[in-house]
Amino acid sequence: MKPFQELTSMDEIDSFITSNQLAFLFLSRPNCSVCVSLLPQIKTVMETYPSVKTAYINTEVIPEVAGRFSIFTVPVLILFFERKEYLREARIVPIAPFNEKINRIVQGVESEIND
Repeated sequence: MKPFQELTSMDEIDSFITSNQLAFLFLSRPNCSVCVSLLPQIKTVMETYPSVKTAYINTEVIPEVAGRFSIFTVPVLILFFERKEYLREARIVPIAPFNEKINRIVQGVESEIND
């Protein structure tokens, strides 16, 4: 499985988003059963997209992340393209539709780069 970089501060989050053209965040907390079951499935999906850099954020370690990204529940999955939010999913995330959305975005970005 593709390892997710664990971010532990707002500065690390900002740096991660800024330094990666496609940056994906998985926001979670340890005692969330939905989060625990969803993360391995998302990791499997993200293995298909090596151009997308992935990170994990424990909202208990960085509570201010909730205000920064307007998060009211977990898990939350956010994909940034060139520092702009392109996709957000929360709570129950059906894997097949999520994969299709990521695929469309990544293909669009890669076709822009190759043009």
